[in-house]
Amino acid sequence: MKNRPFVGALASVALIVATASAQWIDFPTPGIPRLPDGKANLAAPAPRMADGKPDLSGVWRSGGSQLRYDYDVAPGLKPDEIRPRAEELRLQRVQEFRKDSPLARCLPVSLPFLNNRGLARIVQTPQLIVVMHESPNSPHRTIFTDGRGLPKDPNPAWLGYSIGHWEGDTLIVETAGFNDKGWLDVGGHPQTESLRITEHFHRRDFGHMELEMVLDDPATFAKPVPMRFENVLVPDTEILEDVCDNERDSAKLSGGVRLAPEVLARYAGTYEFAPGREAVVTVSGDLLLLQEGANPTKLAFVPRSETTFLASVTNDALEFVKDSKGTVTHFMLRGRGNDQKAVRKAAGIPGQKK
Repeated sequence: MKNRPFVGALASVALIVATASAQWIDFPTPGIPRLPDGKANLAAPAPRMADGKPDLSGVWRSGGSQLRYDYDVAPGLKPDEIRPRAEELRLQRVQEFRKDSPLARCLPVSLPFLNNRGLARIVQTPQLIVVMHESPNSPHRTIFTDGRGLPKDPNPAWLGYSIGHWEGDTLIVETAGFNDKGWLDVGGHPQTESLRITEHFHRRDFGHMELEMVLDDPATFAKPVPMRFENVLVPDTEILEDVCDNERDSAKLSGGVRLAPEVLARYAGTYEFAPGREAVVTVSGDLLLLQEGANPTKLAFVPRSETTFLASVTNDALEFVKDSKGTVTHFMLRGRGNDQKAVRKAAGIPGQKK
């Protein structure tokens, strides 16, 4: 943790800040149960408040899921489970390489994004819980546990308004009152004012907290969308200030090119990286979708030329290769540290127009 970077306006100032932060990061957290070697005993019993409720306080690493919900809150979603207008807007945002996303504009990111990435400090009191995130512009949440209800006519907010109550050892948080400016994920699923989020926090022992999250937004999805995380306590560290100031570069962002449907259809099919490791390429509007193996996530690729496609949320790129007759034989997947070749097995998939 001591190597998390700092950026300063001047080298000398950055050095001073980094040195000070390193001292704070190395400061042992009081009240942590220790193993004989001095490391935190993350399997120790969960601490409790004076009223007997589990104490969720601490610095936690968000995420702990094999699925990147910050990229796509609904991997494996069927076409009829997303509203047509929401899907149209998402595909438009992907085609434009997310140049107008809140993340690119230095605006607040969504609760699913925050719950999936980075560090967060939870401070628990009997009446409210505060969550401070080490994420773009260091956002914070207040979860009221004093018995109040959700506001009847809230002023729409980026992170909404949150209330919580306990059921046994599980904290249940309801959040509503969102604005329609946020993006649920980097991939562009829209957030609307009808969104409601329910979270279940369960600290099963000292160092592990299960978080279940359900998105219910009838303007975007046809059914509630669940997510599941396991957060891990990070003792002997502090969260650091994170300030976004990159909006000045947004004018340099550009979208992709558009290819004719018959050109895109030539790339649809099943490809094989190695025996037993397949990938399926499908067409969605002006984009190609890549699904690798049993992973439900479908990465969207935007055309930058007739044969080169760039992922909208990762550094991946697809370059399709044709033989002398113009038939697609394979693609190269680039951007993961080493180029990977996938040979085409079939000319298309059942039901896809050629």
